[in-house]
Amino acid sequence: MLGRRQEINLQLTELVDSAILAASLWVAYVLRAYVLSGWFPEEIVVPPFQDFFWVGAVVVPFTPIVLEARGFYANILNKSPLHSLRQLASSLVWMGMMIGVFVVFFRWVVPSRSVVVIYVLVAAALLLLREAYQRDLLRRKIAQGTDREHVLVAGLEDDVDKLLGSLTDEQRAEMKICGSIDITREPVSRLVESVREHSVSRVIFAAQHVHFARIEEAVQACETLGVEAWISADFFQTTIARPTFDVLSGRLMLVFHTTPQASWSLLTKDLLDRIGAAVLITLTFPLWLVAMIGIRLTSRGPIFFKQERSGLYGKPFTMWKFRTMHVDAEAQRAHLAQQNEMDGPVFKIRNDPRIFGFGQFLRKYSIDELPQFINVLRGEMSLVGPRPLPVYEINRIEKQAQRRRLSVKPGLTCLWQVSGRNGIKNFEEWVALDLKYIDNWSLWLDMKILAQTVPAVVKGSGAH
Repeated sequence: MLGRRQEINLQLTELVDSAILAASLWVAYVLRAYVLSGWFPEEIVVPPFQDFFWVGAVVVPFTPIVLEARGFYANILNKSPLHSLRQLASSLVWMGMMIGVFVVFFRWVVPSRSVVVIYVLVAAALLLLREAYQRDLLRRKIAQGTDREHVLVAGLEDDVDKLLGSLTDEQRAEMKICGSIDITREPVSRLVESVREHSVSRVIFAAQHVHFARIEEAVQACETLGVEAWISADFFQTTIARPTFDVLSGRLMLVFHTTPQASWSLLTKDLLDRIGAAVLITLTFPLWLVAMIGIRLTSRGPIFFKQERSGLYGKPFTMWKFRTMHVDAEAQRAHLAQQNEMDGPVFKIRNDPRIFGFGQFLRKYSIDELPQFINVLRGEMSLVGPRPLPVYEINRIEKQAQRRRLSVKPGLTCLWQVSGRNGIKNFEEWVALDLKYIDNWSLWLDMKILAQTVPAVVKGSGAH
């Protein structure tokens, strides 16, 4: 797991544990007051649940902090359950001492010691179960080798081996090392080819014995590709990439990134994408029925059109649309090449003869794009982002800097969509809008683009 992402995952785990601790207090109270009440003398009455609120207010937020300090969240793959139990027990002792401070100095009363004892047992059991479940997920992730970040390592062979040997099992579970490049012997073009071939999102430089000028050339290549460069070296001047520091296996890393960093904002964007897609699928389902019936009645062939598009960092995925063209549309494309109104690798015609009548209606109001909500739900696309291009068009891009549009998830709508896409015939202008979005990304910008998309769709000005 890599620095900033590790921090976010740790915070998420601590939030989950806080929820477990809060739920455990309620479970302990119910068990003592209702389920196990017959085991205690009748004269012992359990106070109302609200009397335990101050205990929860202390334990719920502070216990995860103490657990982190005791190393409970570290190296979960290699530590034994007994080791976890010892860490948990020592943390609970510290929390007991904190509760004692409130009792002694503030004269706050623990309403029922039996509830507290049950609470400790329930909470400890659930926290250990959560850890076991997380450990099992990581082991399955390692075994399956799926959904891992594609990473390339560059540097001298000895330095690379030393770096790879320092990675923990948790870090290996998050990364797929696609290869290593000796940049002292191989040209930077070989690194660029490997990044494109493996859809790499990050290049890690083991640069202890590599000349700085060589590293700088490689970093600049990563910069134009929109790929993060992680190095343990001095700062290099860049024109686009923003340098930050991070930590990998205890090593200080200087990171050059030209895309939004892993953050709570990006996590919120992903969550809003999936929730929004689910809601919009429900709300637009009548339009799905209209599209499916209309396509079936007015054209021969499948209802849906599927095509391989380039996703995040160029990784191919299958994009869904309602079919708006005749079934032999791909075969006709070569004959229409001279009518292409876009320069560069993209093929677009205003009045495309391959579109059948009802398909033109679907395109005018962007109804043909609705199935892409499925791609958003699957995490392959976002509601807002650069439009995904077919893989064959991406392979025709000649300028490396234009590939930086692949450094974020593709989207259903973008600045190009709301800036009069039919009026833009220059691929350079199109890419410039995409890079402007990437360089200035924020949740607020996404909201503005979504708000501008609605009237464009209603007016039919989003047709393409």
